[in-house]
Amino acid sequence: MNAKKLYQKLEIDFKLAESTDDWSRIDFDKEFVSENFRKRYLGILADNTDKITKVYTAVFPSEKVMREILERGEQNVLLFTHHPVDWKIRPGQSPFVNYNVNLLQKFKENKIAIYTLHTPLDRNGAYSTSVNFAKALGVTQEGEFAEYFGFPAGVIGRTDCENITQLAKKFSQAVGHKVKIWKYGTEEIKNENVAVVAGGGTDAEILAEVVKLGINALVTGVTACQSSYGPSVKAHRIAKENRISLIGGTHYSTEKFACIKMLEYFKNLGIKSEFLEDDPDMGDLE
Repeated sequence: MNAKKLYQKLEIDFKLAESTDDWSRIDFDKEFVSENFRKRYLGILADNTDKITKVYTAVFPSEKVMREILERGEQNVLLFTHHPVDWKIRPGQSPFVNYNVNLLQKFKENKIAIYTLHTPLDRNGAYSTSVNFAKALGVTQEGEFAEYFGFPAGVIGRTDCENITQLAKKFSQAVGHKVKIWKYGTEEIKNENVAVVAGGGTDAEILAEVVKLGINALVTGVTACQSSYGPSVKAHRIAKENRISLIGGTHYSTEKFACIKMLEYFKNLGIKSEFLEDDPDMGDLE
């Protein structure tokens, strides 16, 4: 498919003209990252090819993901990511990790483009992060909350799990690894309702909303309660004071369902696509 036509289609379908984002804290290399992306932080990040024969989807453009594509020896392919950079919680540093420039150089040489949709993919909808995470948990959506860059990015829903332990077990089965329970509330799930926010949902404003909604369980990705992850300490305090239990399953694992869902989008356009698995950062939970 013609690359520009694909980018135009994504631009319209994911309402980029109505979207904003902010990655000003990242020093993107001008040689490899497009000026268009550096101005608005959305869309085509590395414009390295005129045609797309296959799309790889991934949550983060991690070195593992980028090296796997390069090892396959393919050209004229697109790496579609949710985030424009990688993620790892590190003491005293931003959790967002900038690109390996050597890998960007190899992407350019091999005509491998990068396209990223962060806030547009967080906006609740058919392909969004929290909606597809909730579906993976078997949560039936009944409402939405958690405004993010001007639109709701969280899901309020009903679960058939009778208690926190059952919900955590289902969560663990969905992501394929252990999850972390911060049991600040009762074992029982109040009114069978839970709040679901993929990624970094342990945020003070989000917890304040959960309190007002009368819900006692928040299922999310990052629950790390440490000073190196700024949003979490105050959020944990609010959760503890209001007896709201938190269940975390890592940033990567809770957002991957949206990137898997995107395979349907590209299939409908007649483009081959594949989701590339990555490694969850279990430090997200502690």
